[in-house]
Amino acid sequence: MATAKPCLTQLSRTCLYSLRQTQSTIPFRTFSSTAPCAVKQSRKKTERKLAGKAGTVIKGKKAAVEKKKKKTNIYWNDPDLKGEEQFSLLEAMRIIRAWEVGYKPTSVKYEVAMRVSGVRNGPVVRNRIRLPHPVKTDFGVCVICPPDSKYAAEAKAAGAVLVGEDEVFDAVKAGKIDFERCLCQTDSVPKLNKSGIARILGPKSLMPNHKTGTIVADPAKAMREMIGASEYRERQGVVRMAVGQLGFTPEQMTKNLKSFVDSVKKDMSRLSDKISKNIAEVVLSSTHGPGIPLNGGLTDGKTHVTEKDLV
Repeated sequence: MATAKPCLTQLSRTCLYSLRQTQSTIPFRTFSSTAPCAVKQSRKKTERKLAGKAGTVIKGKKAAVEKKKKKTNIYWNDPDLKGEEQFSLLEAMRIIRAWEVGYKPTSVKYEVAMRVSGVRNGPVVRNRIRLPHPVKTDFGVCVICPPDSKYAAEAKAAGAVLVGEDEVFDAVKAGKIDFERCLCQTDSVPKLNKSGIARILGPKSLMPNHKTGTIVADPAKAMREMIGASEYRERQGVVRMAVGQLGFTPEQMTKNLKSFVDSVKKDMSRLSDKISKNIAEVVLSSTHGPGIPLNGGLTDGKTHVTEKDLV
């Protein structure tokens, strides 16, 4: 007959074994086998839904979202001007003169802004023109040439405000730019390129170059031809230039406007065949006045403004 001691030991072992088995098996069965599979399947479903809706590719934790690139417009925007009110030249001059009451006629300038339709990135329209009736004749000219040459003496006699090479370079680097035109003699071109003033004069449209005809062999002759000439350049699809003074008559303004528009059209025709530009709008403004769009005519018949009223 068995004693009570072995029976108690056997009973305790079975109880301990049953406790260990339940503690070791239940958690691992529940959380290691079934749950991860369900989580993986749910993640894949959500990823597919997101990928189908947003059109993106999701790869694990690091989702690479492809942003849709905006298509840049390579042409300047051309707004519809059919419903816009436009004025004749006489009516525009009358409005601007009423706006500029109290100012000296020689201190206020008429300015024309032509909006160009065409390609954004490409060759720009730029040139120098001598108007039939000059707008500004008293401007300073700087001449870059050898200081001891005959060109320097002729330039000083013609009225240049600054002549030389190192003197001009030092003055420009110091910020003393007291001139509105800059010419360079052909012998001084190598020194000009090495001087480093292009980053200063370039943004001001004062850097001499062959395109604008400011690198010349005879600076004095170029100065005589430059008196009364005006330069224009396309910036952000707009060509601006002063075309007259406030005291100009309608006849003088008509000649200057026609000369300016014809010059810009010729420059556009000289561009390459692949690039076409046209004049979309012409706006007349002044130093302190508003911009008034022109319809291309001297009179429009709607108003009773005559040339005598503006003389």
